[in-house]
Amino acid sequence: MATRRGDTLIFSDPPVIASHATVGGKKEGEGPLAAGFDELRADNSFGRSGWEAAEAELQLRAARLCLKKAQIPEKEVSLVLAGDLQAQCTASNYAMRALGIPYAGLFGACSTMAEALGLGAALCSAGMADGLLAMSSSHFCAAERQFRTPLSYGAVRTPTAQWTATAAGACLLRPAGPGVGIRAVTFGRVQDYQIKDINNMGAAMAPAAAATLLHYLRDTHSEPQDFDAIYTGDLGHVGSQLFRELLAAEGLLLKNHVDCGCILYDAEAQTVKSGGSGAGCCAAVLCAHILPRLERGTQKRLLFLATGALMSQTTFLQKESIPAIAHLVELWAPKKEGTA
Repeated sequence: MATRRGDTLIFSDPPVIASHATVGGKKEGEGPLAAGFDELRADNSFGRSGWEAAEAELQLRAARLCLKKAQIPEKEVSLVLAGDLQAQCTASNYAMRALGIPYAGLFGACSTMAEALGLGAALCSAGMADGLLAMSSSHFCAAERQFRTPLSYGAVRTPTAQWTATAAGACLLRPAGPGVGIRAVTFGRVQDYQIKDINNMGAAMAPAAAATLLHYLRDTHSEPQDFDAIYTGDLGHVGSQLFRELLAAEGLLLKNHVDCGCILYDAEAQTVKSGGSGAGCCAAVLCAHILPRLERGTQKRLLFLATGALMSQTTFLQKESIPAIAHLVELWAPKKEGTA
């Protein structure tokens, strides 16, 4: 079971990420993390007739690859926690239609993967799930059509804009056993600094990332230097700088901060402006880069702090500000045999 300190759940017997998989598209295959993906496709349609259906296929492939790596059939999965950026979690809904496993849809925008891991860890720790899939996805073309303008419009991207990842990541959680341990989870509170520019998600999300990290550090009496790395999700280059400035104002100078949106692509060579974004961005970086480093022992203890901008097509058109949220998951490297 978990104990609660402030906004943070601490697991005395940590649930584990027993298996993980990630699938990406063409641009992800050209990026610096390409070697960590389980599957990459040069055709972003994934054999489907529309972008929305392509994302459902993308997510379905990630789920099945994750289960294949764990060598368990779909019928042994207790629950799937999944979400995406499409209206009413369309991609997840249609992927789960094909998978046929009990399913709860989530929406935390780009923070969805951390939200799924946190809720999944709590369910596993309480003995309410064994073999739980936590996953999220995004698709560049589907997101552009929904939130901005169709690709054929040819709109000019601003320097603060980010590139929505065409990617999905899936993790299989278990109450115990071999795998990367989930030691703690901090669920965030909505922050709104009155940012209204839909092409500057980093500025909207940075305050939420800072607020959740500060809550976690206070709840656990930890310091940033206690961790090999603090990974934020999808702040991009602009948002990451703002995040560090906000923490510096609180007396915290981060020297171990890495942003998933900054490392998924080569910002200059791949012309992604401020970096990557989307619910599939931090999910892909988690499964293709972060978890393998923990499994190899390259890193021992780190924080995964995913951020999400919570606007909709309607609120954007109504000139509303963009509220944001961030959820944090503390991850530990697997225990070696014979250690306590």
